[in-house]
Amino acid sequence: MTPKREMRTDIGWSDASRITVFGHDFPSEILGRLNLGDMGFLELTGRIPNANESRMFNAMVVTLVEHGITPSALAARLTYLGAPESMQAAVAAGLCGLGSVFVGSIEGCAKMLYDAMPVGTTSDLAEIARDTVQRFRKEKKTIPGIGHPLHKPVDPRTPRLFAIADETGFSGPYVQLVNLVASEAEKLSGRLLPVNATGAIGALCCEMGFDWQICRGLGVMARAVGLVGHLLEESRRPMASQVWHMVEEEATAHFHSDSRAKAD
Repeated sequence: MTPKREMRTDIGWSDASRITVFGHDFPSEILGRLNLGDMGFLELTGRIPNANESRMFNAMVVTLVEHGITPSALAARLTYLGAPESMQAAVAAGLCGLGSVFVGSIEGCAKMLYDAMPVGTTSDLAEIARDTVQRFRKEKKTIPGIGHPLHKPVDPRTPRLFAIADETGFSGPYVQLVNLVASEAEKLSGRLLPVNATGAIGALCCEMGFDWQICRGLGVMARAVGLVGHLLEESRRPMASQVWHMVEEEATAHFHSDSRAKAD
């Protein structure tokens, strides 16, 4: 018979008069003292961030809150069109699209950097970058965290994130490595492939010691805030219905053209 495993959580507990989170009294030590980013840091690490960690982590998650009418925002708005009584479903629909192409590439970049240079190891960063790029090219895979369809030659968010990393002491070997990977990929491809915001955040997640498997979670928690804003706007100034009909008209235009041709 398989022995019964202990069920345990170290995150929080409560009784009739108390609520604790990672050993901190929630009303007196957290409420009114921690901002949303600090609370996110506490949930991921089990401890309250120091001033530099707070500034860096908050900058990382704020970066991911908003980026305009993205596929995730459209998915949320279109879902809200069909189910305006269920904001949570619309937010969830938008979050489901955070994968290897959008936002979730934070996870891919962090994994790439950890695989290339495990924590505690030191080596020639330029050589590691060359080997990393060659491996992705050989496997015909997109390198996560570099290149952007809109922002060229620089993703304007990246220099600011790296400047904050300099100021807070988080500009280390993983930041150097992701920049070297981008430079090597540009050289070999002949294309502009800047370190994008998710690549910068992926590198900074490594600098801060986060497990690569939760790095996408930063995007999830941040983008949820942005999607709520999009849904508020959708409720006041709708565009989803117009987008739906515009796409339908465009996608079925050939049917109408064929019908007119046959009538003639």
